[in-house]
Amino acid sequence: MNHRILILGSSEEFTELVKLARSRGIFTIVCDGNPDGTAKKEADLACHTDVRSIDRIAALCRKERVDGILTAFSDLLLECMVKIAAKAELPCYLLPKQLSFYRDKSVMKKMFAALGIPTSRYAETDAACSPDAFAGLRFPVVTKPLDRYGSRGVLVLDSPEEIRSRFHEICAGSGTEKILVEEYNTGFEFNLMAWVSSGQVYILGIADREKSPGEPHSIPVCSRNVYPSCLMKHVYPEAKRILEKVIGYTGQTEGELSMQFFWHPDRGIEVCEIAARFLGYEHELIELCSGFSMEELLLDSVYAPERIPDMLKKHNPFFEKSCAVLYFHGRQRIIRDLEAAKTCLQSPEVLQGWLFYREGEKIQEFTRPYTARCFLRPGTREEIDRNTDRIYAGMTIPDENGEEILYQNVRARYPEDLI
Repeated sequence: MNHRILILGSSEEFTELVKLARSRGIFTIVCDGNPDGTAKKEADLACHTDVRSIDRIAALCRKERVDGILTAFSDLLLECMVKIAAKAELPCYLLPKQLSFYRDKSVMKKMFAALGIPTSRYAETDAACSPDAFAGLRFPVVTKPLDRYGSRGVLVLDSPEEIRSRFHEICAGSGTEKILVEEYNTGFEFNLMAWVSSGQVYILGIADREKSPGEPHSIPVCSRNVYPSCLMKHVYPEAKRILEKVIGYTGQTEGELSMQFFWHPDRGIEVCEIAARFLGYEHELIELCSGFSMEELLLDSVYAPERIPDMLKKHNPFFEKSCAVLYFHGRQRIIRDLEAAKTCLQSPEVLQGWLFYREGEKIQEFTRPYTARCFLRPGTREEIDRNTDRIYAGMTIPDENGEEILYQNVRARYPEDLI
C-alpha cells in the first residue's frame, strides 16, 4: 500500500518533514492558506485552504485517501489537526475533548492547581477589572487572552487601571471577554521539548530561553535559546515529574509535548504553559546537538511506531555540544539598508541565517515572526556565548532616518556556582 499523508502547515519548518516522507515513498499533501508556503514546493500536492476549514480539509482527506496526518510548531495547527483527524477518522495522539487542557489558559491553570504544579499567581477578570480580582497579586503583571497564541494580547502592566484601559486591546480577536492576569516572573526561563510514548515522558531537550527588553509594556522579546540548558541538573528531574503528572491528568499517552517554565534557586520551578506540540524555530537545534531527528520521530509516529521506543531510549538530552538560535526583533519602521545584516549573517560562526524582510519594507508585528534569525555552529557553551556577543555586536539594520531598528540584546548571566 502506498501511504498518503496530510501535513498541516507549509512554513519552512515543515520542509524537511515533507522531503523525508517523499524519500520513503509517501505521497505528501501540504495544506494551509498560504499559497507561497515553502514546504508546498516539495510536496506532491499543495492545498491552499485555511487550516480552520475543518470540514473542508476533512473532506479532502477522504477524497485523497489520506491515511495519516501530522503537524507541529503551532497551537492553532495542533488544534485544527486534532479536529480534522476526528472528522476524517484518522489516527491522532489527541482527541478534541483533550484540547482544552493545552489550548485554554483558564483550564490549564485549574489543572495546575489540581495537580499541585507551581505556577505564577494569577487571576481572571472581565472588562470591569474589579480591584478585588487582583487581591494578593504583585505588580507588574502579565496579561493574556485566554484562548489566543503567538504572544498576541500579552502585555506587562503596572496597575489595575492600566489593565482596565487596555482590556479590549488584550482580548481583541479572542473568543471570550475575559483575560488572564498573572504575576511577572523574574526567574531563569526555559524551553523544553518532549515526546510521550506508551504513557511515558521522554525529554528530548531543555534550552535556556533568554530575553531582552522591547517596547514599553511589552513582554521582553526572546533573543536567544541555547541547548542544552546550563542549568539542566537543577531543572530536569522536577520538569519530568511535572509532565508525568500532566499527561496522567489529560490522558495523553503518545505524541508531542513542550513546556515553557521558570526556575529560581529559592523558588524552584514555576510552569508558564504546556503544549501538546513541538516549539517552532528551534527543533533543529536538538538534531544539531545530538543527531536526533525530530522529523524521523514525527513520521515514525504515524507509520513506524515500533521504532520509537528504541530511538527514545538511546537519546540523551544532556548534550555534549551546545547550539543556539539567535532572534532579531525590530521596531515597526521602514528598512533603509540590509547590507550590514547580510554581512553579519555570513559570518563563519553562523551555520544558517535568514532575513525576513527586504529594503524598503516596514517591520510588521505578528505577520512575520522575526526581522532575522540565525543558528550558530555547534561548539562549547563558552564558544556559543562568545559568538553570540560577536554576532549581536555586528548586527545592525538602520531605518529611513539612520536609527537602529533592531532591539539590543542583553545576554543572560548565570551564577557560576549554579552552572
